Amino acid sequence: MSKIVIQTPNAPAAVATYSQAIIANGFVFVAGQVPLVPETKTLVEGDISDQTRRVLENISAILQAAGTSLANAVKMTVFLTDMNDFAGMNEVYATYFTENPPARSTIQVAGLPLAGARVEIEAIAYL
Repeated sequence: MSKIVIQTPNAPAAVATYSQAIIANGFVFVAGQVPLVPETKTLVEGDISDQTRRVLENISAILQAAGTSLANAVKMTVFLTDMNDFAGMNEVYATYFTENPPARSTIQVAGLPLAGARVEIEAIAYL
């Protein structure tokens, strides 16, 4: 088995020692994405809905660069800094997965690596 590193300018570049995504054994493993605007590398302005939308757009761009899409996502993990944001995150999330949504876990965390980020999402999709 080999692995292929995915890197696209259409999503925020890695800010530490990790790849945006890795293809291995027919699956794409997308690193956790926070709500950074790819062009400016700044945190998206707005509430949990705006942040969730930006994160899912970043994941979508990475999956597209890997040759797949959100439609092929099989597992998502959502990290929230406040579980009170769950409803707002879920409302936006549902617009991206209208049929046969992937398995998902949602976890409240003490903090995220980007100050002001309220959501981070990682994904696994098949090719």
